Amino acid sequence: MANKELAAALKLAEERNLRFVSLQFSDIVGSVKSVQVPMHQLEEAVEHGKWFDGSSIEGFTRIAESDMFLVPDLATFSEIPWEPGFDPDGKELHTGAARVICDVYTPNGDPFPGDPRGVLRRQLDRAKGLGFTFNTGPELEFFLLQRGN
Repeated sequence: MANKELAAALKLAEERNLRFVSLQFSDIVGSVKSVQVPMHQLEEAVEHGKWFDGSSIEGFTRIAESDMFLVPDLATFSEIPWEPGFDPDGKELHTGAARVICDVYTPNGDPFPGDPRGVLRRQLDRAKGLGFTFNTGPELEFFLLQRGN
């Protein structure tokens, strides 16, 4: 499955001339963090992970335990539509970048306990073990205000 997903991601990147991919994850308070790499490094990141310093991320680890790596979830690979890209003549043709959401792992290959995606997975498994089905979805809220009056 991962090979098909990787092939599909790389095909989309080639078709759209996407040159970079943001390997995204979130910290413990939900802020999105990322490591941006050239698209040609995506395959290596999928196979071996992409190392980063977790000590600089809020809620992650102390400096002595800081090395961690990201493993892309290719089901989340998508183009970033607000990052324009240009051909050599300066004509805008494509978005130029993509993003993929990642899982965070410790140096010994265990899922990092503070990774919000991992926390959610554990709680879903726990709820399932208790006989519950967990349903969730986004709720978009906004206000329309009229000026004057």
